[in-house]
Amino acid sequence: MFVAQRRRKIKELLIQERSVKVADLVKTFSVSEETIRRDLSQLEREGILRKDYGGAILVEDFRDSLSSVPPVQHRVQYFTEEKEAIAEAAASLVGPGDIVVMDAGSTTLCLAKHLGGIDALTVLTNGMNVAEQCSQNENANVFVIGGKLIRKSMSLVGSQAEGELRKYNADIAFLGASGVSTNRGFGSFDLYEAEMKKAMVAAGRKVVILADHSKFEKQALISFASFKDVDVLITSDLVDPHLLRSIEQAGVRVIVCSVRGALLREEA
Repeated sequence: MFVAQRRRKIKELLIQERSVKVADLVKTFSVSEETIRRDLSQLEREGILRKDYGGAILVEDFRDSLSSVPPVQHRVQYFTEEKEAIAEAAASLVGPGDIVVMDAGSTTLCLAKHLGGIDALTVLTNGMNVAEQCSQNENANVFVIGGKLIRKSMSLVGSQAEGELRKYNADIAFLGASGVSTNRGFGSFDLYEAEMKKAMVAAGRKVVILADHSKFEKQALISFASFKDVDVLITSDLVDPHLLRSIEQAGVRVIVCSVRGALLREEA
C-alpha cells in the first residue's frame, strides 16, 4: 500500500472511531511503529488529528465540521444571484463537443442549468443532482461516477469513484470550494469529497474553481488544490479586490462577476 493510501485509510478510521492507537495501526497496515508515527505527525500538521500517548484523536474542529455544513438543498438558497452570475460566466467557457467534469455542490448545480443549450456536450459528475439537471439537455452525454452516497451533498465518493475518474480526460474540471485561503489554497470540510476533488483536478486539462464571496479567507480543513493547480477562479465583486489580486499574482486567472450594484439596487 502506498503512503498516501495508508494515510487516507487512517483518516477514514479517525472519522469513524474518533481515535486510533499506534499498536492497532501497526497490525492493520503491517508496517513499523516508526512509519505509523510519521503518518500521524503528517496528519497532525494537516490539522486533522492531535497526537496523544499511544495514538491520536480527531481534532475538535474537524469533528464539528463534519456536521456543520448544511445540506446542498439548503445551500442553493444562499447567495442565489451571486451563484447564478458565477455559473453563467463559467458556462461561457464551455463550447460544443467539450468534455467537462463537475463535482457536487450548489454552485456547480447552478452551472448545470446554464449548460442546457450546448451541443454534443459530455458531462462527468459525481453529483446526483448535477447529473439530473444535465440530463435535461437531450444533446448531452451524462456519465455518473459511482461510489458511496453522501446525502448532505448528494455526491458519490470513495476509492471506487476516484479510480473511475482516473480513466477519463476532461477539457475542463469545474469545482466548488468550501474555503479559499491565501495560505492553503482551495479546501473542503469533507475528507471524502476533498479526495474526489483532487482526482477531478488531475482529470481536467483546465481547472476552474467556482466560489462565492462567503468562501474567502475561510480555511477548510482539507486542501484539495493549491493555486498552482488551478487555472481559473470565478467569483464576484463582493470579494476584497486586494485578495483577488494576490491570487492573480499566484498565477490564477480571476474572473469577477458584477453583482454588488444589483444588490445595492435591491436594498434601496
